[in-house]
Amino acid sequence: MTDHSNLKIAIASGKGGTGKTLVSTNLFWTVQKAGIPVTLVDCDAEEPNVAEFITGGSVSSCAVNQNIPVIDPERCVFCGKCFEYCNYNAIVYLPAKKFIQVVEDLCHDCGACSVACKFGAITEKVKQIGIVKSFYLNSHAEIIEACADVGVYSPVPVIKKAIKDLNERYLAIFDAPPGISCPFIATVEHADFVVLVTEPTPFGLNDLKLSVETLQQLKKPYGVIVNRAGLGNREVYNWLEDNNIPLLMEIPFDREIARIYSEGLLVVKEQTNYQLQFWELLRNIEKLANGWTK
Repeated sequence: MTDHSNLKIAIASGKGGTGKTLVSTNLFWTVQKAGIPVTLVDCDAEEPNVAEFITGGSVSSCAVNQNIPVIDPERCVFCGKCFEYCNYNAIVYLPAKKFIQVVEDLCHDCGACSVACKFGAITEKVKQIGIVKSFYLNSHAEIIEACADVGVYSPVPVIKKAIKDLNERYLAIFDAPPGISCPFIATVEHADFVVLVTEPTPFGLNDLKLSVETLQQLKKPYGVIVNRAGLGNREVYNWLEDNNIPLLMEIPFDREIARIYSEGLLVVKEQTNYQLQFWELLRNIEKLANGWTK
């Protein structure tokens, strides 16, 4: 058997609703059924939903905290150094009014303001920004869920904590957040290969192009799965061919698949012929990841 350890696969999409969770959960189930140690990390921290499809085992959780600077106006000399050092515009500074305050939602916990202050006016308080949950489906299959607290400005620290907690000896599958913003970057930067899930529609093609441009800048290898094949037109396929982008798999636009998914079930369990297709998907990913050079 091929050694699958340390391979990290991100399942991503340029927009929500294309079927990346469908792919990640069914790939995870197929891999663990073959006896391969695997971890599925739900990195969509603002709307995690992997647990809607796969549950079991005892759940453990840990809080993800952030250090927030607190400026003591009694000790502050209003020199403005902390304001100058902050690259995230998280400090409101009005020297004429002798007013200075941290905007907690904009703070990135970089510590620059504490370094800048030479008068001991800055201390830190701990603020919880999310939770990372984990459970074992069996002895060789683990699920980790990143969940940001409501109202948190950026889920990136929660995503990073979830990825950090994975077992390096396991094959890892990241269910990435939709889009190409910071949460997406925080997920795919740790991946050895990125699977982009799209649909054969104008919207699907537009967002696929944006995702590909981003991955090219990150120098990440990637391939594409077309979900709901047969729904739209051939423009996505033509674009893939013109740009020599590998088509990894097609999932048909099928009423029965939609029913299975809407009921929180797995296609590979309800229609076992799909287990072979998802196994072939893993094999294709391994070949492309091993043969790719920056």
